[in-house]
Amino acid sequence: MAKTVIVDSGSLVALLRRDDQYHPWASSLTEQLGAPWCTCEAALSEAFFLLGRAGRSQLAEMLRRQLIVSNFSFDDEKTPTLDLMDKYADVPMSLADACLVRMSEMLTDPIVVTTDSDFRFYRRHSRQVVPTLMP
Repeated sequence: MAKTVIVDSGSLVALLRRDDQYHPWASSLTEQLGAPWCTCEAALSEAFFLLGRAGRSQLAEMLRRQLIVSNFSFDDEKTPTLDLMDKYADVPMSLADACLVRMSEMLTDPIVVTTDSDFRFYRRHSRQVVPTLMP
């Protein structure tokens, strides 16, 4: 298994919402993949929005306990991240997805945990498949 787990908003929502169709899949990953999981602020913003009041406290607690860490600086990676959004404008690529793909380019031995099928089309370093775990 990869050393660096990158998680998107959909996977976080699936983990924290028992009624989500992917909840069993996401829950099983907590046993398979060691913490912490990395993400970006854009994905966290999406997750907090999608979870609403019901899931906010759980996600906040995961952040406080450093089970999830946001270690991506958009300011430092602005140009390559926005370039990815331009490249995949026809998909269209969200800011969160662009940040996660950029993270996969920067981190050693990454795997992106996602429910988003667009990651099948994205490429890291222009030509490499983004390593993913999907339901």
